Order: sequence, then structure tokens, then C-alpha cells
Amino acid sequence: MPDFHGNDLEAAIAEACACIDAAERIVVLTGAGVSTDSGIPDFRGPQGVWTKNPEAEKMATLAHYMSDPEVRRRSWKMKLEHVRTARAPNLGHQALVDLERKNKLHTLITQNVDGLHHDAGSDPAKIIEIHGTLREVVCMECDERAPMERALMRVRAGESDPPCRSCGGILKSATISFGQGLVFSDLERSENAARDCDLLLAVGTTLGVYPVAGVVPVARECGARVIIVNAEPTEMDALAHVILRGSISAILPRII
Repeated sequence: MPDFHGNDLEAAIAEACACIDAAERIVVLTGAGVSTDSGIPDFRGPQGVWTKNPEAEKMATLAHYMSDPEVRRRSWKMKLEHVRTARAPNLGHQALVDLERKNKLHTLITQNVDGLHHDAGSDPAKIIEIHGTLREVVCMECDERAPMERALMRVRAGESDPPCRSCGGILKSATISFGQGLVFSDLERSENAARDCDLLLAVGTTLGVYPVAGVVPVARECGARVIIVNAEPTEMDALAHVILRGSISAILPRII
């Protein structure tokens, strides 16, 4: 099957369909772009969370969060707002569930923390949330975890910065903040999946965030086909066999 980099969207869709039909072990890597059609903005784009509100980046920086009670209070308030405007999975998320039902999905690696892959019905055993999740909180002292909603109930009841009920430590969403290391076992599992797949599908990511973006060259070097679906050019377009530009929630259902 020849490499394809054409600008004809219909030809690219046909080529992507052929790649997916021929594949048996597909690894999918998703970024913020898969959730934008659910109304969740990205972080650094023109309408991104940090672009519009630079103070929000402090809430995602571990040193600021741990040292400044006011940053934590703003963070909990923002999480309440997030819950009030809860988002639903879009057709892009649903298409990846369809891929799983075809028994072709090997692993779903996501850079997102919104939990929408879970909400769409993807098998949790196949999901690697490389940057953690907003669905849970974790104590930074004793590592105890609990559902996010349990902590938010305390915030609604008047606790502006609820401590861990077991040890009194600082509670934080179970996401990976700036200055916080990724989970080694998640990275190892992601790389092993990339080595074992016969097709890697990168969706809604600029492929500029490392080390997770490294799964693309790993898969390519091990002989896998690479398909990139993104609204804008990525840093690894040169490695792709097929590149699709446009709305993810429109394109994914067509190629899966």
C-alpha cells in the first residue's frame, strides 16, 4: 500500500479506511482536539483555557497548587463550574467505541483528563490516561484516592479547600500537573502497545507533548502504518501514511 499525503480529503478518507480494514491491532492516541466538539476548549490554542486566562495555568502547576491555598480555592471553584457545564462525548468518541466493537482496538492512549472516553463506553481496561483524570482526587500525602464528586460535595457544603479525611493532607485532582512526574507504568504500557500495533491512529493532537508523542515514531519504526487526524498540521506529519484535516467528529465516523 503506497504512502499517501494528498490534499484530496475523499481520497485520504478512502486510504484511511483501507488501512483500518487491513489492521488487526490499532493503537489510538487522542489529544484535546477530540473533545473540542464536546465544548471543551484546548489549553494553548487561540481560545484555549490558558490563552484566555493565564492565571489558570497556575492551578495546573504543582508548586503553586501545593504552596498557595488561594490557588487551591480557585481550583476547586473552577471544578464546580466544570461540573455545572458537564460535557457529553461527541461522535469522535463514539467512533472509537465502534472501533473497539470491531475487535481492532488494542489500546487507547489519551492525553485528555476529561473522562469522555469512559463516558462514551470505551473499555477502561484499554484506556491509558497518560495525564491522569479529573474523575478522581488524590491525597498528596497518603495517596488515597476518592471520586471527584465526593470532594465537590464538601466544597458545595462550604469547605473551600477540603483536606484529606484520612490524614489531613492536601487533596488534588488525580491529574498530572506541571512539575509532577508521569506514571512510569503508563508510559511503559504505551510504548509496548506502540511496538505491538500494526496501525497507530493519532487524533486531535499536535504531537508536540513528550514523552507520549514518542509512541508515533516507535510505532512507525516497528512497521506500523500511521494515520493523523487533526485540524492543524502536527510535528509528525512527515511520519504519517495518511493525513486528514478537518472536524474530528465528522471524519472519524467515516473512516471507522
